[in-house]
Amino acid sequence: MSKRVVVTGIGALSPLGHDWPTVRERLLARRSSIQVMPGWEVYEGLNTRLGSLVQHFDLPEHYNRKTMRSMGRVALFGTRASELALADAGLLGDPLVQSGRMGISYGSSIGSPAAIGDFGRMIVGTTTEGITANTYIKCMAHTAAVNIGVFFGITGRVITSSSACTSSSQGIGYAYEAIQSGRQVAMIAGGAEELHPMDAAVFDTLFATSTRNDEPELTPRPFDAERDGLVLGEGGCSFILEELSHAEARGARIIAEVVGYGTNSDGKHVTHPNADTMAMAMRLALEDAGVAADDIGYVNAHGTATDQGDIAESAASHAVFGNRVPISSLKSYMGHTLGACGSLEAWMTLEMMREGWFAPTINLTRVDPRCAPLDYIVGEGREIRTDLVMSNNFAFGGLNTSLVFRRWPESR
Repeated sequence: MSKRVVVTGIGALSPLGHDWPTVRERLLARRSSIQVMPGWEVYEGLNTRLGSLVQHFDLPEHYNRKTMRSMGRVALFGTRASELALADAGLLGDPLVQSGRMGISYGSSIGSPAAIGDFGRMIVGTTTEGITANTYIKCMAHTAAVNIGVFFGITGRVITSSSACTSSSQGIGYAYEAIQSGRQVAMIAGGAEELHPMDAAVFDTLFATSTRNDEPELTPRPFDAERDGLVLGEGGCSFILEELSHAEARGARIIAEVVGYGTNSDGKHVTHPNADTMAMAMRLALEDAGVAADDIGYVNAHGTATDQGDIAESAASHAVFGNRVPISSLKSYMGHTLGACGSLEAWMTLEMMREGWFAPTINLTRVDPRCAPLDYIVGEGREIRTDLVMSNNFAFGGLNTSLVFRRWPESR
């Protein structure tokens, strides 16, 4: 018999703030964090100048040169978010953390670009000057997961999900499966990403970035007829997932239950999304949760504000839900945080479910007629009482994820 999996802690560093009251205020004000990035103008050929940075945060004294020597910014985001999550769950310093019964399932698109650049300079300049013992540790794709493990002394399994925009949603999904199957009692799950012009250049070459450099407050515009591309952001968000009976036995506060996870691949094209397999991922999550599409009260869209992505995702959502389920995109507020988006958006979706109010997609003034007719939340947002929500993410490589969460009765 499979185990039930609950969320007992969440920690985040985001462009909208690091706690729900701060984020909630930003969402209620319909105010985005998009800004013109200082210094990006020096990159010849880079069309976008827009980005979304994590808000200022302070670090405790135990974050020092010794403990941070193998960390780039992405690993720091992941480690600090995980510490906040462990504290939120009442597990910081608990014997469970180092017992082998807690593991890590964590992702990012890549490691720290600055460290990758050091190796690039080595190749171009034919010198190892600037390369240190920690350069590779900072740039490897599993740098966040490894640094989290070392920082907290975690000896359970480590699952690394470097899958671009589904990195942290796969992190949550695979952690859920590890606990559900009885392999681990608890998992730190999620993902992180740091913003760098290298990331912007990737999407720039695909003509997928917004170039409204003089109007940062008006972009991105998911599903809107006037959208011109995505804006990149950064952040980190960690979930503590725990087996239900263990959480109840220690009297843990339960935030929500993870009840469904679906993931698959398009198997067709690296960058062109496929609506059919996107819809299949959603159906897999519903089947895993044992619920019908009509039971879902809200869908958090991936909603990147790219033409191909928005059109395919809306078609997939319509194939599963018709035009009945309210849907919105949080990327309209904080941009596309890549490896962090799945966990950041899932966190905010859970908080909105507990609040009974769901944020609208800002900058959505006229739905692109090529997008499917969905119940897009616009304007002031919407009060919705629901016990089930879905959060979707789709990534380069044709990787699709869908997560279903259930409200925990005591959080009503």
